[in-house]
Amino acid sequence: LYVYLSDFLSSSAIFIFLKLLKDQFETQKRALQLEKEKAETELKLLKTQLNPHFLFNTLNNIYSLSFTSSPATSPSIARLADILDHILYRCNGQYVSLKAEIALVKNYIELEKLRYDERLTVIFNSDVEPDIDIAPLILLSLVENAFKHGASDDAGAPVIDIDLFASDENFIFKVSNTVAAQNNAPDRISTERIGLNNLQRQLDLIYG
Repeated sequence: LYVYLSDFLSSSAIFIFLKLLKDQFETQKRALQLEKEKAETELKLLKTQLNPHFLFNTLNNIYSLSFTSSPATSPSIARLADILDHILYRCNGQYVSLKAEIALVKNYIELEKLRYDERLTVIFNSDVEPDIDIAPLILLSLVENAFKHGASDDAGAPVIDIDLFASDENFIFKVSNTVAAQNNAPDRISTERIGLNNLQRQLDLIYG
């Protein structure tokens, strides 16, 4: 009886231990899945935050071009369609092609130029060896900020410089813009960080 009970209890203990281990693993797995779904949902929300003022201004500009039968009307509509197609349908994954993101940025710049006539200067230098994959809409967020908090406030001749370098081991994206003197006022700093905070959150979720 002693031997029988010892074997039975030993087997039961092993079974209970394995059952608890399995339950703990399933709980951790569910928690990780929920965390992943939460992060994916938050990323989708962050990606939808393209400045609505850009769409509104672009449509108004295209509407004005159509009245004058400008030859820029059709290319402008095509660029806007490409931007919407990229954001709505090509950014569903965690990463996108760098060349596709560069095309998105260039389309955005050309549409923004409609607002400034000849007084705006945009310099875009790129040196991309391989076509790497990057997080979507990161580049656009920085370029959008350069227009929103630089060119739009500069009544003179605003300049935006963009440099992009990519290799197998390094990726550098630098955006600088001329800034009107009043833009440096301390009371405006906190109100202008929404886009940058959004960008930082995306980087944290994707790259850690």
